[in-house]
Amino acid sequence: MDDSDFEQVLRAADLRVTRPRLAVLDAVRQHPHADTASVLTAVRDREPAVSQQAVYDVLAALADAGIVRRIQPAGSVARYELRVGDNHHHIVCRTCGVVADVDCAIGAAPCLEPSEAHGFVIDEAEVVYWGQCPDCASQVVPTSL
Repeated sequence: MDDSDFEQVLRAADLRVTRPRLAVLDAVRQHPHADTASVLTAVRDREPAVSQQAVYDVLAALADAGIVRRIQPAGSVARYELRVGDNHHHIVCRTCGVVADVDCAIGAAPCLEPSEAHGFVIDEAEVVYWGQCPDCASQVVPTSL
C-alpha cells in the first residue's frame, strides 16, 4: 500500500485525509506490530512537527474505524498492525518481545467454535502463542547438572 491507497481507505471510512494519518499508516505499514513509541518515532521521521497526542489520537481513530488492529498481549504495551479482519493470531517471544503473525490453525476460523459459548454470539477469537524466537532460542545456554 502507498499513500494513494491509504487515502482511499481513509475516505471509505469517512475519515479526512491528513498528513498525520498518512504518516501513521505508513509507519504501521513499515513496522508491523509496532508499539506507540515506535510509531511516533517513525511518524516524526516523516512529519517532525506531529505531536505525541496527535499520534495517539490517530491510532485510536484508525483502530475504531477498523483500519488498523490494536493488539496487546498480556504484559505488553499496545501494538498496531494493518492486517485486519482475517482472525489471525500472534506469537510472542518471551525474551525479546518480538511479535509475528500466525494464520488461524485449520480451515475457516475453527477457533470461533468454543466448547461452550454460554449464549454469546462469537465473532472473533484472540489467540496468543508464547515462546522464544529463533534468535533468542539460539542464545540459550544449556545448564549442566
